[in-house]
Amino acid sequence: MKKLFVTAAMLSCLCVATAYAQTTTDSTAAGGGEPEMDFSQFAGEIEEATGVKRYCTSKIFGISPTKLVSLGYDYQLGYDMTSNTGGGTKESTNKVSAAHGLRFLANFPVISHNKITVNLGATYMETNYSFEKPAELTSGLTKSLNASALRSTGVNLTVFKPLNEKNFILLQTSHDLNGDYRLDEWQSLSYLRHSVLGVFGWKKHDRLQFGFGAARTYRVGALNYIPVVLYNYTSENRKWGVEAVFPARAHYRRSFSPRSLLMLGYELEGHTYRLQNRDMVFNADGKMHHDLELKRSELRLRVIYERSLYDFIWLSVQAGYRYNWRNSYNIDHGDPFRSFFSNDPYVFTNSVTNPLYFNVSINLVSP
Repeated sequence: MKKLFVTAAMLSCLCVATAYAQTTTDSTAAGGGEPEMDFSQFAGEIEEATGVKRYCTSKIFGISPTKLVSLGYDYQLGYDMTSNTGGGTKESTNKVSAAHGLRFLANFPVISHNKITVNLGATYMETNYSFEKPAELTSGLTKSLNASALRSTGVNLTVFKPLNEKNFILLQTSHDLNGDYRLDEWQSLSYLRHSVLGVFGWKKHDRLQFGFGAARTYRVGALNYIPVVLYNYTSENRKWGVEAVFPARAHYRRSFSPRSLLMLGYELEGHTYRLQNRDMVFNADGKMHHDLELKRSELRLRVIYERSLYDFIWLSVQAGYRYNWRNSYNIDHGDPFRSFFSNDPYVFTNSVTNPLYFNVSINLVSP
């Protein structure tokens, strides 16, 4: 755990240093999956144009606060994991007593003008698996997860480009290294996975923003291409609203005060993870398998409560139900594209039951 906090601190310092270097070397700068598909990360104010042409901003009244730095912990209660070979022979069912891990996010504006806003971010997420009877594990997946956590380390770039007073373009790229690597034994950068999102939008007024676009994403586990709908709305009395980037996530928001709010909704969370197969644990029909990736995708139905502890330091607490998405925890070769309607066989098939989960974080938010 000490190594994890040291890693998180180093990532935070790197992002702060990057943001500081950008704002100090550019005299014109005014000087931020949550990675992929997260439009709440625009921390900088966009200056109002003083000339003839005016540009819309990314700000929406009443929207949940932007997290500049977030350090949290995610905990899933126990559930069952059943593994099968590629040939369909059923193997044992093992009890996962808990799945838990650190989550870190840093996000800062590096360019903030009336004509464009650019944010640079970094993320780190891990999931450690604790089994009730580790000595009795027989499947390749359970042995691998017991030996090393699943980790994801990434950087992302978000661009907000206003075209005029009503229209804008949003672009986000995310580059993630996912796998069961250890912090002292990182895997090759050739296994980086790249996600891209583009949206064309309208800002009707300071309480309504919507748009349409498309994404290259791993939120359903395997690589996929999906349409995207952005919708952010706040009521006239600013007591309630909606924050959605469908199908990635959608929430109903209830504001009790400018320093306290409650959200009810869901988020689709997933990726593909490179498996090292260090101890040659993955085999089917007498054949050893390499170059394997775990397709993990979770639908999280949740309630989130956030409030200010002191000035811009906020506490976020969430609880919900983690639902295993279609074909999640199956294992395949490499990084193939799989549509929602694909029935191509996997090398190994696995299934997990659905537990309750909890998440708590301390956040530094945008003013």
